[in-house]
Amino acid sequence: MVEPNHNALSISTQIELLSIPRSSFYYVPIGESEQNLEIMRLLDEQYMTTPFYGVLRLTALLQLAGYPINVKRVRRLMKLVNWQTIFREAKTTISEKTHYKYPYLLRNLEIKKCNQVWAMDITYIPMKKGFMYLTAIIDLHSRYVIHWSLSNTMTAEWCAEVLKAAIEKHGTPEIFNTDQGSQFTSDVFVNELKKNEIKISMDGKGRALDNIFVERLWRSVKYENVYLNVYENGLTLWKGLSDYFQFYNDERLHQSLDYKTPKQKYELAA
Repeated sequence: MVEPNHNALSISTQIELLSIPRSSFYYVPIGESEQNLEIMRLLDEQYMTTPFYGVLRLTALLQLAGYPINVKRVRRLMKLVNWQTIFREAKTTISEKTHYKYPYLLRNLEIKKCNQVWAMDITYIPMKKGFMYLTAIIDLHSRYVIHWSLSNTMTAEWCAEVLKAAIEKHGTPEIFNTDQGSQFTSDVFVNELKKNEIKISMDGKGRALDNIFVERLWRSVKYENVYLNVYENGLTLWKGLSDYFQFYNDERLHQSLDYKTPKQKYELAA
């Protein structure tokens, strides 16, 4: 897709023409052992089934499966796969104590229209060698994926850029919901929301299911695409996810939407 030795077009120009994030093209595999990558994939799949498991139970589960692993190692790998236990147990969400945490605004809120509430989250994506992180912004009324991006690190600047791109393309929501991760409580991210006069909502600490609609999106992405493919690198992953999100928005019928697609629901209300 990208030809490093192209006679007429530089790599930067090709990336721009293809709308490929630079972080996907210049991806360098994270330096983890094959066994750690295998365990991380198992943790990622286990999270889809038992998001309430904590570090002690996961350690026991992996030891029973034959892995020579201790609590310290499991806790580190949980952080790498962005495991967020749904009740207060081990600290597995990377948070910054000095950052202000905003209240959760969605409890008992009736979401009646598009662009009333957007939600954003980050998830771990395994590849054949190494891994990347995927973030997405979803409109909660229509389930429409507003914008998504891949990166090899979870930085506040990356999340802020994704937010800016979503606003430039689709305008602003009334409320924006995230978890309490340090990326979303950082000044660079929060200031972007404040600048656009968007109300800020954050899940309760240790309550990943406050953001249940994004969790359902991750389940769909992984079971319907990621786990069915063994992506070689960032470029093949980007292409595969690009095709999937187009399918998800434009073709995938949702029972909760009266068997309409997210795009039909979103554009109908736009």
